[in-house]
Amino acid sequence: MRLLALLLALLLAAPASAQLGSAKPNIRAELVADGLVRPGAEIDLAISMSPAQGWHGYWSNPGDAGQPMSVDWKLPRGASVTALRYPVPQTLTVAGLQNYIFKGPYALLARLRIPADAKGTIPLRAEARWLACTDKVCVPERGTLRLDLVVGATLDNRARFDDWRRKLPQPLGAPAIFAQDGNRLRLALPLPASVRVTDPHFFPDEATPLDHAAPQRFFRDGDRLIAQLETKSPAATVSGVVSFGGGRGLVVDARAGSVQNTGIAVGSGGEWGEKGVVFTLLWALAGALAGGLLLNLMPCVFPILALKALALARAGGDERHARRDALSYTAGAVVGTASLGIALLLIRAGGTAAGWAFQLQDPRTILVLLLLATAITLNLLGIFKLPVLGGEANPRSGFATGALAAFVATPCAGPFMGAALGAALLLPPAAAILIFAALGLGIALPFLAVAFIPALRRKLPKPGQWMATLQRILAIPMAISAAACLWLLWRSGGNGALAIGIAALLITLILLAFYGRRQAAGNGGGWAVAGVLLLASGAAAALLPAPSTAARTVAGAEPWSEARVAELRAQKRPALIYFTADWCLTCKVNEANAIDRTEVRKAFADSQVAVLAGDWTNGDPAITRFLESRGRAGVPLTLWLPRGGGEFEELPQLLTPAMLTERARR
Repeated sequence: MRLLALLLALLLAAPASAQLGSAKPNIRAELVADGLVRPGAEIDLAISMSPAQGWHGYWSNPGDAGQPMSVDWKLPRGASVTALRYPVPQTLTVAGLQNYIFKGPYALLARLRIPADAKGTIPLRAEARWLACTDKVCVPERGTLRLDLVVGATLDNRARFDDWRRKLPQPLGAPAIFAQDGNRLRLALPLPASVRVTDPHFFPDEATPLDHAAPQRFFRDGDRLIAQLETKSPAATVSGVVSFGGGRGLVVDARAGSVQNTGIAVGSGGEWGEKGVVFTLLWALAGALAGGLLLNLMPCVFPILALKALALARAGGDERHARRDALSYTAGAVVGTASLGIALLLIRAGGTAAGWAFQLQDPRTILVLLLLATAITLNLLGIFKLPVLGGEANPRSGFATGALAAFVATPCAGPFMGAALGAALLLPPAAAILIFAALGLGIALPFLAVAFIPALRRKLPKPGQWMATLQRILAIPMAISAAACLWLLWRSGGNGALAIGIAALLITLILLAFYGRRQAAGNGGGWAVAGVLLLASGAAAALLPAPSTAARTVAGAEPWSEARVAELRAQKRPALIYFTADWCLTCKVNEANAIDRTEVRKAFADSQVAVLAGDWTNGDPAITRFLESRGRAGVPLTLWLPRGGGEFEELPQLLTPAMLTERARR
């Protein structure tokens, strides 16, 4: 059969032999590099393949027919290139033959090690051969790939490489198992039940004797995906790539073992009815509710909740007003978090790596939060009255306040939220939006409870002078939130952004103080003040510099990278790996109360524990991808790499010094 397939490929290529000398190939190949060129370093390298309309190239294992790319590198002494990494392929069946191909542009990635004594210009040359095909004709093509690197230069192709990396299959987090009975092979992959699987396919490498054209069946068994495959002979090893829809894939290197013949067929409509998936969805909803509830304790959200409670107290506990206001507040919070979730899903659908609180990676959003926190602080101090906060219960003010609470709560992913929002990004869109909405419902739960439980409402104290005192006390955490936004603006855009933020802050203070004096005199002018504020804030936002894309470091820690983690594994050295962001309150609490403690640092030094930090403040796509691989939508995420290597241990979202020192001494 293999001989017939090769004969068919030659017959297809024969009519096109006249094209071999064509100056314009059907698949154009280009050598691209990215990174800082310095002696002894490694940089990213890619062979970018651009097929003409209707043409395709082949994966490393072409299937029943075809030919993979071959590359003969011609490099300076001391330079080396790793093996090529292919993106997740597609299937193509022609005349009963199953091929593994790429339609549209694709790239093969590698790493180039630069000679330690490199100087001047480094010439890279490679003789490449590939097969370009349509569904009717195949043409062998070849070309010399050329690229000259200048030592000391920085090649900025990060955006292209980020896009190419997204299309690579990801490593499987736990070992896969295969069992063979005659020519039937069952392959069990650990894959959380929450991961949606559509149109799966297993692409074997050359060493796996799979019958490519035989039908493949897939089953769901809890947190396992089981593939039922056909082989041509007994398989000593099973490795390759499994795709599960949307261009996503996992690298599989399975070992022999026992695989039960169980599960619900994927595509039968029953896979999402499995108990494990239902429980996962319910657990994610419960986590979002609990996480939203705890967000009310954050310094930027608690004053808003307290103000709504004060509004109820002023209303004298009127049941009708209380319930109407609570429902509108809940609607605002639910719509607010659901809208942010929809925006996140749309951004990710467009191919951009993004996670929860994605908007805070833009200085303009931070500026808006700064001005909002400033306005709320002035309102709490009584300098002016903001009708939305603390006014008479009405649907419009309740909805606006709920949406405001949802917006200002996004900088944090506290306890219960991380895994819940991570699951949301793996579920179908409808289920994901439901989880985001549950987060808003959690934010609104305390106010709902006060409004709908008469016993709680009756315990509200009677109106009095204490309210004014409490409002001024509540201004303290809100002012701290404003100061944090100003600091974050500086961290995001430098001194220029800080100067613009201070100017916008002063304009806001002057305008709102002026408006407060007019309010006290019984005069209007609110719309005029609002208009000027909008113009001023818009101008400030337009002047803000773009956020820096340079790698960020965290004091007292090495920068995180997958390469550095691999080195620590090879050294069998323990490590604490944590992912943080300047706008993440929980992250800062962990750093101050656990990681940066003297006793923890001493225990780490005594046990040679490495500390790696990944700063996600500006949305580093490499960190985004790693978070996604761990089923997370945001930070914090803290991992412990045990001594001697092994699997990561995921630590709780709130850390304690004892938790870290105990692991360091193991």
